[in-house]
Amino acid sequence: MTLRRLTTLLAAMATLVVAVGSCSGEPSGPGSTPTPSGTIPARNATEAPLLPTTVDALPTMDPDGFQQLLGQLKETPVLVNFWGSWCPPCRPEMPRLVSAHADWGDRVQFVGVDILDERSAARDFMEEFGMTFPNVFDTADAIKTSLGHFGQPVTAFYRADGSLEFAWTGPIQPDVLEQHLRAIAG
Repeated sequence: MTLRRLTTLLAAMATLVVAVGSCSGEPSGPGSTPTPSGTIPARNATEAPLLPTTVDALPTMDPDGFQQLLGQLKETPVLVNFWGSWCPPCRPEMPRLVSAHADWGDRVQFVGVDILDERSAARDFMEEFGMTFPNVFDTADAIKTSLGHFGQPVTAFYRADGSLEFAWTGPIQPDVLEQHLRAIAG
């Protein structure tokens, strides 16, 4: 094979790799990439470059990207919920979170982290429960683990200064949810 043919072949292969990678919907940069676009507008308490503006965009995020997101959300109280469409205890919990978001979503930024899931199943779950807060996609469950939480679901409450106020493992009870939303919202 001549050098010219080899160069042409390598250029064609590189073009193919870029084309296939751009269609995958998976991240192409460090931390996260909001490549998948959602259809349901999110009700956010604030704005941040990494914060999805749609409920069902489900950008893939890793622990570093999530730490960046939390950093961008400083000055706003944050509730993070780790869930999965496959998780039986997540089902009775989600209506409580959706209701709390309706009451607190203008003062507290809610963020869902869908773990160990498939995007289509996650989107079906979001639609079933009428979720109105943004979610990120963590197929490896690396974010929750990196934060030192185990089990599912997990709900974590962060103060406006970015410090963890409280974390609950299992379906959060209404009184506990309300108590810690009041604590972080001031």
